[in-house]
Amino acid sequence: MSLDATNWAWRIKFADRKGGSLKPLKKLVLLSLADRAGEDHTCYPSMQRLEQDTGLDRKTILKIISELLEDNLIQDTGERKGVTKRVKVYKLLGVTGRETVPTTEPLNRQKPPETVPSMEQSQQWNDSNNGMLNSPNSGTLNSPNNGTQNLPKNLPVESKNKKTWLSLKKLGEELGLITDAEIIEQIKNANWFKREQTAFERYNSDKNLCDDLMHYHFADWLLNARLKYQSRAQQPAVQNPTAQTAKPKKLSDKQINLFAQKLAHHPEVSSKFAEAGESYEQLTARIAMKLNHPEQRKKLAPYLAQVGFEGVVL
Repeated sequence: MSLDATNWAWRIKFADRKGGSLKPLKKLVLLSLADRAGEDHTCYPSMQRLEQDTGLDRKTILKIISELLEDNLIQDTGERKGVTKRVKVYKLLGVTGRETVPTTEPLNRQKPPETVPSMEQSQQWNDSNNGMLNSPNSGTLNSPNNGTQNLPKNLPVESKNKKTWLSLKKLGEELGLITDAEIIEQIKNANWFKREQTAFERYNSDKNLCDDLMHYHFADWLLNARLKYQSRAQQPAVQNPTAQTAKPKKLSDKQINLFAQKLAHHPEVSSKFAEAGESYEQLTARIAMKLNHPEQRKKLAPYLAQVGFEGVVL
């Protein structure tokens, strides 16, 4: 991935377009393209990958890409990739690399550098009970003693220390875009929050995501985790009625593909069954094979119920 491209995508402001796509959806697709871009700022994600990244349907994604082309934010290079040589290669227009920004000059010409916080000073969920993550006990990485004049200008300072990527303020803002205040309060006070944070960081340790994308994905992760724990808490109460009234169901091929995709994005399933370096497509294919096998399918039955399957698995 290109950090320059991702930072560029976050800074883009979309103009109003009559009959055009929603700005948040355009931002989401542009971020997905930037996340797949190389150092030359070109990318060629498959349509399936864009659908999985954004949660949008094919028709909406194609419309947004067309608008991004018209806005001169991306360009079709004419090159085609993939096994079938049909995947279009797009170039992100206007991305400025860090190598183009002067970063050093003699110290005797510098003004005394100011202290730059390693992450946002406000780490609170609108109250003081949660404390501050960047307390003086942990030290200050960017003190004037070390100087800050050599940091790349377009690289977020908080990205310098991945151990302190989490900003509760940013996380609260991300959650506020997709759920209500009551659910955010439940997540904030959940006794499983730290456990899920640790699992999320381990799962993404080799993905080299910027802090903004870490917060974006962590918000989705926490919502899925809430449903998981909620389902576990309700399971004893509904176990007997389900066993008495539910009829066994056989999964069709279409259902197998659908639920395999859902299970691949389930936090507990992905952490338990995913192999090192495995993509979501590869994990989805392996889960689909398990769903075709009766014994393996029964082992996945609790997770199937959590992602929407109703009935008893044959």
